[in-house]
Amino acid sequence: MHMEFFSGEDYISDLPQSIIETILTKLPLRDAVRTSILSSRWRYKWASLTQLEFDDKCVYGTHDRALAETYLVKFVSRFLFLHDGPIHRFTLTTAYLQSSPDVDQWLLFLSRKDVKELILELGEGEWFRVPSCLFSCRKLVRLELVRCELDPPLSFKGFPFLKHLNLQQVLIAPDVVENLISSCPLLESLTLSYFDSLELTVRAPNLKYLILEGEFKDICLENAPMLVAISVAMYMTDDIAEHFGQSSSCNFDKFLGGVPSLQRLIGHIYFTKYMSIGNTLAQTQVTYQQLKVIELYQVSFEDMKEIMVVLRLILNAPNLQELQISGSSNSSCASEAPDFDFWEKECPCDCAFEQLKIVKMTDMSGLPHEMAFIEFLLGSSPILEIMSITPSVYVTEGRLNLLIELLRFRRASAEAEIIFVQDQV
Repeated sequence: MHMEFFSGEDYISDLPQSIIETILTKLPLRDAVRTSILSSRWRYKWASLTQLEFDDKCVYGTHDRALAETYLVKFVSRFLFLHDGPIHRFTLTTAYLQSSPDVDQWLLFLSRKDVKELILELGEGEWFRVPSCLFSCRKLVRLELVRCELDPPLSFKGFPFLKHLNLQQVLIAPDVVENLISSCPLLESLTLSYFDSLELTVRAPNLKYLILEGEFKDICLENAPMLVAISVAMYMTDDIAEHFGQSSSCNFDKFLGGVPSLQRLIGHIYFTKYMSIGNTLAQTQVTYQQLKVIELYQVSFEDMKEIMVVLRLILNAPNLQELQISGSSNSSCASEAPDFDFWEKECPCDCAFEQLKIVKMTDMSGLPHEMAFIEFLLGSSPILEIMSITPSVYVTEGRLNLLIELLRFRRASAEAEIIFVQDQV
């Protein structure tokens, strides 16, 4: 039987445009452009791509930074000049470019293409000042800026369709940040990283995901009832520490008092210290019915105010499933005399964490209130499965005594397994 393997048909070129674009999207842009040599029918297939991702891989073969920058500018400019059709996503991530008039021209071009997603991260050195044409991109759904200066024109009324905003190392006035957030009515995800001495009030009725990292003097979630996940990392300077010391308001209420839909909370360094300002367990409580995961890092069990923050959170999270806490023995913190009646006075004797299954305690030093807290959890968690304890690397002696004391604690759950992790990775 004779079989003809090659019919001369060009099946690939006859594929639907949507499939061809999917194939080209999987390639680096430089390789997508090189498909022009396949045939005359492929010469400008790449020119209608809607997802554009430019990075340093677009230029190679030279170690000369100035030459690489020239090549990259020419490549992007020529690509956009020959592009035909809409651009839905534009990403520029490069270490070669800094502030450049060419980037301004690219953004002006994009503002006329109804771009929906814009991600811009330029190299080290002089920060890029975002041109005013960016604020004409009314169809934006996602905006991510790294190492930029941002100053919206007075005529700017917001991005009506923006859902995701990510600003990292962005120079912008505090009131402008707040106005930008509040003028994006559909905003669902907000990330602010590496901000200095920022006082922030968030008004975003549809916000679901919030990530904050930097030096914050004050954070108020004034209108964010839909928040389900929060991650906060705070840095402490002498100026901010002095500001905290003079504050009389309750940071806990301002930050978490209006987020009843919260499902996951991650608090990094200094978070519990910040939340402890003005906080008491006796205040009006908010019940976090949907809060299932709490992660708190560098909690000082020598500071009763920080302990009360932890207790206020877990006592008002009846459906909590996973709790992770790392300790911090801060020698600069004024250690308070252990109040062993504290747990009987502040914690209800009938308290039960009905859904708590996993507890991870790391960097434990064996402090009295650390041990009392662990004992409280073990005795109040009827379905607990795992209690993992990792001692601090600075605890070299007394680990055996620490383990013996842990094993003596009463467990409300017959299935609870205590895992004592000797070495941290």
